[in-house]
Amino acid sequence: MALNRVMVVDDFTDWRRQVCSILEQHQELLVVGEASDGAEAVQRAAELKPDVIVLDIGLPKLNGIEAATQISELSPRSKILFLSQDNDAGTVQAALETGARGYVHKLRAGAELLSAIAALLQGRRFVSSGISSEESRRMRPEVTTTAPHVKAFVPS
Repeated sequence: MALNRVMVVDDFTDWRRQVCSILEQHQELLVVGEASDGAEAVQRAAELKPDVIVLDIGLPKLNGIEAATQISELSPRSKILFLSQDNDAGTVQAALETGARGYVHKLRAGAELLSAIAALLQGRRFVSSGISSEESRRMRPEVTTTAPHVKAFVPS
């Protein structure tokens, strides 16, 4: 089974480590890198070219939306999944307009993170339930909420 390479970007170290720990429990996912700010995320993405980048929006030095725009140019095959506490429709729409393939609200991470990653790896898009924006409504037909080859997890 091929490993899917994932990079996790969040400025809150404990949260980033928790996400990495959850991902590392699944043998089909390999965390290949971490970053704590947007500028570092751009640099690491260009170097590592991961399959999926789990990216927060509220980052120092370069916010996640700006970082995603640059990452999309430097590592176009990397699928960007926003994982953010912000669920404002305008922010979600701006994030998805960067070319990101998905958006998960942090409060829904326990129920939706692995399904979202699976969807992106299968070439589909994913937007957390309860998030509404013009872009997410256009994406709805592609949204998936199940991931048959990735087991769901329950946060501790």
